[in-house]
Amino acid sequence: MPQERLQKLMAQAGIASRRASEEIIAAGRVTLNGTVVTEQGTKADASTDEICVDGKPLVPPQKLRYFMLHKPLGYVTTVTDPEGRKTVMELMQDCPERVYPVGRLDYNSEGLLLMTNDGALAHSLMKAGNHVPKTYQVKISGKPDDITLEKLRAGVAIELEDGRKVKTSSAKIRLIKDADNPWYEIILIEGRNRQIRRMFQSAGFQVEKIKRIQFGPLKLDVPPGQFRPLTVREVAHLKNRALGPKK
Repeated sequence: MPQERLQKLMAQAGIASRRASEEIIAAGRVTLNGTVVTEQGTKADASTDEICVDGKPLVPPQKLRYFMLHKPLGYVTTVTDPEGRKTVMELMQDCPERVYPVGRLDYNSEGLLLMTNDGALAHSLMKAGNHVPKTYQVKISGKPDDITLEKLRAGVAIELEDGRKVKTSSAKIRLIKDADNPWYEIILIEGRNRQIRRMFQSAGFQVEKIKRIQFGPLKLDVPPGQFRPLTVREVAHLKNRALGPKK
């Protein structure tokens, strides 16, 4: 990281405004690598230098990071797993900051997973009623008829882990590969745990494969097990969808 003036680093860390930070420096309350600093023009690198204010180390603000991960089959979307299964965190070991999954894909599903340390964005994306569309490619065991598909599109009652029954929101479903075990493209505006599997199970069908190919404006374009940083444009579009345009 490039060197910055101490008062700027202090302001970025939330210690005080730049002007107030200058006064703190002038009062001899700041040390740089163990030496008291009173010179206003002193610069430091927050990533390598030890900066203390009143004896307490300066904690630099964490840089917000945003990544698209292609979750493979056989990984759980959690930070740790009590059963000892592989987690998506193992795929992010080369990430410069610790990031966390937004939402989840179950163990037997694959596809696009957003990983970030932006807690405000993650909370907004996961909030009920956010209506950020998520697109999946789904293979079904057996062939639902048109009446069944219309019921699924309109919303069906499913049972959650705690035993509660809820009706799913309307969904878009279209056939993309006709076969005895066909593939469908499904777009949901909600993301309840194992929702697609439970929707089809309620109609008497089993889901064989699920792959998420789009999350809001993000389209999956990395191979399984790989990740890439989002572009500035992608982050802006995602925030605009989740948080609304800046006023």
